[in-house]
This record gives sequence, C-alpha cells and structure tokens, in this order.
Amino acid sequence: MKHRLLCVLLAVPSLALAQLPPGPKVTVSAVTQVAPTLPQYTRVDLPMLRELARKESGGRVEFNLKSWPEMSVQGPEVIRLVRSGQVDLGAAPLTTVSGDVPFLDGIDLAGLAPQLDTARKIANALLPIANKELGRIGVKLVATYPFPAQVFFCKRPIKGLADLKGVKVRTNGPSASDLVSYLGGQPAAIAFGEVYTALERGTVDCAITGTGSGNGVKWYEVTTHLYTLPTAWSTSGYFVNLAWWNKLDPAVRGFLEKTMAAVEDAQWKLGAEVTQDGIDCNIGKADGCKIYTLVKSRPMVEVKASAADRARLREALAATVLPGWVKRCGAKCGEIYNQVIAPISGVKYKP
Repeated sequence: MKHRLLCVLLAVPSLALAQLPPGPKVTVSAVTQVAPTLPQYTRVDLPMLRELARKESGGRVEFNLKSWPEMSVQGPEVIRLVRSGQVDLGAAPLTTVSGDVPFLDGIDLAGLAPQLDTARKIANALLPIANKELGRIGVKLVATYPFPAQVFFCKRPIKGLADLKGVKVRTNGPSASDLVSYLGGQPAAIAFGEVYTALERGTVDCAITGTGSGNGVKWYEVTTHLYTLPTAWSTSGYFVNLAWWNKLDPAVRGFLEKTMAAVEDAQWKLGAEVTQDGIDCNIGKADGCKIYTLVKSRPMVEVKASAADRARLREALAATVLPGWVKRCGAKCGEIYNQVIAPISGVKYKP
C-alpha cells in the first residue's frame, strides 16, 4: 500500500501553494469515501490531503483522514457528523445527504447532464445557492467531484431504453426511480451492498451504478450487458463545519481553499478516467483497463446509447424527473432551476 501511494504521490502535481507563515499546527479531522480502496480515495484524497497538504503547508496543516468504514459511518450520517462538529470535513454523494437538504438532489438529477463537463458546470453554478441552504444547518460545501458515469448493468440482453419496459431495475435515488418509472420499468430501492445478491437471485434484472463501481463489487459476474448511457454522475461534495471554518486563521483557511480547489480539479479529471476504465475493464478490453479489474472470463457486452435514447432521456427529465424533484424540494427550487440550470442543461422546468 505504501509503495502504491508513493507512486500515486509522484504522479500528482504540486498544489503550488506558498508555505504558510509560522503559527499553531492545525489538524483537520476528515472522513471521505465509501471505501478505502476507491480510486477517489487512493489516487486523490490520500496523496493530496494526507501527504501534499502537510508537505506544502510546511507541516502546519495535517489531515487526520479516514474512509467511511474506518469511522463506521453510512452516507447520510456524513453531513450530520460535520454539522455536529464530530469531524471538520466530510465527503459524500449529494443525493445521499439530500434528506437533510433536498436542494442538493437537484445538482445530479437523472438525465440532467449526460456529459461530464455539463455536470461540472451545473455543480459550479449551484454551489453558491447550495451554500445558502447549507449555511442554515452550519455546513459549507467547499468542493464537488463525480464518480464514474451511472449506467445500467443488466443480466438480460438490452438494446436501449425501450427494453427497460416491465423490467425491475435497482435505482440509486429518487430521480433515478422517477426515470425508470417513466420508461415503464419497476424501480427497486436496494442498498448497494445487497445488489449483487439481488441480481444473482433475479430480484432485479438491471441495476444502476458507476461503470467502475459495479466492476469493483463484481457485478460482471451476475450481469451480461452494460448499457453505457450516463444517467447521472453521483456528483459528490466535500463539506466543512461552518463554525470551525470561520474560526480558522485566514491564512490557513486560504491554504485550505486552494487545497480543495486542487482536489476538485483532480477528482473531476479522475471522473472521466474511471468512467472509461470501468467500461473497458467490464468488457474485457485489456489495453484500456488500468484502474479496475479486467474481466477475462465472460466479459460484458457494451451497448452504446443511440441519439434517440439520448433524446428520450431529456424527455424523461422534463416530463417526470424535474417535476418529481420540485415536488420534493418546493416551488422555489423550480424557479432556481430555470434561472441557473436550464441555460446549461437546455431543458426548462414547466410547472
């Protein structure tokens, strides 16, 4: 592990930050990522937060960094740990913590951003508004990042969205459930760790997750077809306790702001890499599989999205996904969407 971390560290560019002036040491307690083996943790968080931040702050800033399992926490708890001050910084998918702040779910709605660069533009545009909502509970969002494209792993042949009619599909959030229902499928809310068994037993025939995330838990053993239309990106965020953040020495806070901006850039770059790597690994394409596990026995069949299916996804967003989110979030969210997101997504919300 130490050797792998050193190799990753050497590949990560310097944060290019001026060293902090002498002062008291600041230890940042942080809990990020659903597993310590995720590339988002091993390739970004560990080298940039635990190693580079200490080095480039002259030893003045140090991260006490742990993954979710090491802290025995589940996703929805992350924002509550930050809010209560039990940790200074936490990271989680925005949909996962949207129960506390429903507005966050609107940043990563199913069908909203089929391209990764669009997803980042939307996240950037909504950040100030999200922080107004989060400020009410004493939390601040300081950076965003994606996971691999959220796609369909199916245990039956599938050519496109029309083939989901009547099919039981594991979904990973309310907007994905709205999408599947619109397409005539039967959404099923199943915890990520239970999906392998559900697919194996036929409880569901398809399941949505990241291209690499599914590979990491060996869904290729119980599915055959990978339909690679990105429904979402599991856009996530790094949250800080606002009271702690505001009390920091301004120089330290400035250092951390620049550190998190560099982490954000690295994570969005990684998002593109892990999306394609996950596809290549699942379909047995050895020359493109560098991060996840290459499927050598019974590689999956990749099914690419047609232009008609991309248009159908936009149709579903306008007809069902957006109205469903506004119903959960409130009429004001629909107004904000049309002001801020619609110019980027090209799809307006119509009450």
